[in-house]
Amino acid sequence: MSNEPVWMKALLNPSTYANRPGRVDLVQTHISWVFIAGDQVYKVKKPVDFGFLDFTSLEKRKHFCEEELRLNQRLCPEIYLEVLPITNNRGEIRIGDRGEIMEWALRMNRMPEEGMMGKLIEKNLIDTSMIDLIIQRLIPFYEKASRDNWVRNLGGIDIVTQNTEENFEQTIPFIDKVIERDVYDKIRGYTRNFIKKQRNLFLSRVRESRIVEGHGDLYSANICLDSDNRVYIFDCIEFNERFRCGDVASDVAFLAMDLDYHGLPALSRHFTTSMAAGLNDPDLERLINFYKCYRAYVRGKIGCFTWASEGLDQEIREKSREQASRYFQLALKYAGAQGNNLHLYVFFGLSGTGKSTLSQAFASSRKLSVFNSDRVRKEMVAGINARDTRTEPFGQGIYSPEMTKRTYRALSRLAARELLTGHSVVLDATYSNKEERLSLMELAKDADANIHFILCTCPEPVIRERLSARKPGGQVSDAGWDIYLKQKGHFHPADHLPATALIQVDTTRPLDELVREIGDLEENA
Repeated sequence: MSNEPVWMKALLNPSTYANRPGRVDLVQTHISWVFIAGDQVYKVKKPVDFGFLDFTSLEKRKHFCEEELRLNQRLCPEIYLEVLPITNNRGEIRIGDRGEIMEWALRMNRMPEEGMMGKLIEKNLIDTSMIDLIIQRLIPFYEKASRDNWVRNLGGIDIVTQNTEENFEQTIPFIDKVIERDVYDKIRGYTRNFIKKQRNLFLSRVRESRIVEGHGDLYSANICLDSDNRVYIFDCIEFNERFRCGDVASDVAFLAMDLDYHGLPALSRHFTTSMAAGLNDPDLERLINFYKCYRAYVRGKIGCFTWASEGLDQEIREKSREQASRYFQLALKYAGAQGNNLHLYVFFGLSGTGKSTLSQAFASSRKLSVFNSDRVRKEMVAGINARDTRTEPFGQGIYSPEMTKRTYRALSRLAARELLTGHSVVLDATYSNKEERLSLMELAKDADANIHFILCTCPEPVIRERLSARKPGGQVSDAGWDIYLKQKGHFHPADHLPATALIQVDTTRPLDELVREIGDLEENA
């Protein structure tokens, strides 16, 4: 680690801590070092100045540690404990001891890792009931939040303009490196135009006391749900009042945007409408896309800063660059400037009908991501190698209804992530259930994408021959003839799908001919 502080080695040593953890792990952001020491966490601010925050002096770092403690105890009093000095007493570096004060650390209780919302999303475990728990925690928080005059002054149209213009100014160095010039111009144009046209709406929000001292950084990385259904919402913004105080719609939009980013637009919509109803705030939804755009752009900006940071692993920097680009594309969608050239291709049908072969060939011809249900089921849901053979009875083991539900939830989430960040995508699954297909129709609507269902069929003797030729470990799918027959009994007809969105193909036809035929759907959409 380059230019590391002199106390760094001590804080990486388990013997420095009173609880004597077995190990200490270090996690870095662009503004903090976070030391995970067993059941305790110590957060130290980096001596950085990004304009919107200034931690360059020891006095400032102490002040903002104390502010972080005070503000986060509003939502997490059981997590945020105290601010302690890092001291040097005759060459011995300790936390909370006497001696020369070298730095300040915020001590916290560690939250359950398995309950972090980001992990729950990745495991496809987040559902409406969990969103409702978060809503129940947030509604009283916003109802009690400070609405003093100094807070109200930070939510006016001038401050909104200052915040958005600051974003655009600070991302100029990243144009054509992380964000394309055309994307930058469109988002900036939309933002300025919305503020100008909706001036009266912004003014009314101040008059109606919709400006609060809120959280400022409300997204999945800062939310945890434990096994007893307790919700922890942590790490609010302490370093800049402009970012913490503002329209409640801005906080709501952040988590709604984050759910979109992770491919959960239905949950995003549920969260937004429920918060508007719970806060008795019908105008909140008029502002939601504007603030979603703003929040996505902020996340993109932070990704730019991380990418440009010294001392970080190259892999982390490149991942930050890729994430920043996706956030900017999402902001572009909220700005209404992505266009209508997005497509969701759903290759579906019974096992052995050739949908995987055709979908792979089509995705390759268009350079699109393709998500296969068998691979997703094994790798993402069951946590096993995609080539591991599981000869379990129909509807049991990794093919149980619960595992299947999680698999199809994962497919939808993966597809939505691609669509909402500006990429067409291919899905490959049986989709035997009417409700599963209709949910994809809703997903496409949320993403402003054209949807195409490609029903793959072929004569049964061909299917039987294909399935009989499969060898264990030779392909991802485990389906055999007996599974095909069971699937056939559960497969819903496709007559509920719009004729304009459905094409049926016989996969005994030449593959390149079918690929061209399906490609023509884009031109006719």
